[in-house]
Amino acid sequence: MTRTGVRVGVDVGSVRVGLAASDPSGLLATPVRTVARDADTPAPDSGAGVPADIEEVAAFVAEASALEVVVGLPRTLAGDEGPAAVLARQYARRLAVRVAPVPVRLVDERLTTVDAHRSLRESGVAGRRQRAVVDQAAAVLILQAALDAERGSGRPPGELVRPDGRKPRTKDRRR
Repeated sequence: MTRTGVRVGVDVGSVRVGLAASDPSGLLATPVRTVARDADTPAPDSGAGVPADIEEVAAFVAEASALEVVVGLPRTLAGDEGPAAVLARQYARRLAVRVAPVPVRLVDERLTTVDAHRSLRESGVAGRRQRAVVDQAAAVLILQAALDAERGSGRPPGELVRPDGRKPRTKDRRR
């Protein structure tokens, strides 16, 4: 049985963060917005030095009354994790602390940015304009893949991120 509730998809980049959201039934992912990545500047009202981009994503998660957050984990074609995956894991952990008790899950996102660029190009979006929306498009692809995987398996997708920083239990490490 598929769970109901809005899911938020996140594509983490070094410059921008793309956001997508599902409908409440968890069938369709749609783009929401692109957030400027600001890892070094705490949000003015955060009090605890939370970066402004994480604060903005967390505010959207709360506004949407999200069931969970799905963050893309960029693996290599061989399935390994490089610097971009380390960045995504760190971001997901910080976000999990900020949005708790809403769960954050990491899902494999191999080639989503490439697919997003191709889709935008095919739909007629010019190269320069792609930069503004490619992260949203990648977040849509990440979230849609997670929604489809859950519908197919009946289980939440990906790997649970624990806010306490500990490794997830074996049952939470589905790939």
